[in-house]
Amino acid sequence: MTAATRADVARARFEIPLSLPTPLLALWNVRDGLLTGTGVAVYPAGCIGERNTTYEVARYAPGFILIGDDSGGRGFLLRADDPLSAVFSSDLGDLDPADFDVESTDFASWIASL
Repeated sequence: MTAATRADVARARFEIPLSLPTPLLALWNVRDGLLTGTGVAVYPAGCIGERNTTYEVARYAPGFILIGDDSGGRGFLLRADDPLSAVFSSDLGDLDPADFDVESTDFASWIASL
């Protein structure tokens, strides 16, 4: 897999009106998203805006960015304003931050566990 293109990262920045988390940008500098054998996906730069729009993340979980899913109805989110954000998970039909679970204390550890 190759890194995200500059155009796709620029598109993501345009489509998501929040700061993109530094760890996510670092991943995109190496590879443009990923899909594990267990179905966990981290979205590529070119589609992250569409996914956040589709699930109305800005409306239901302000300050969070949906960064991936488990291919089974659960999404993974990061706080946009926190470069050390924990990775949260939630049913994609219930994006109330009060109901989020913590998957990992940080993005790098979560990626390494996949």
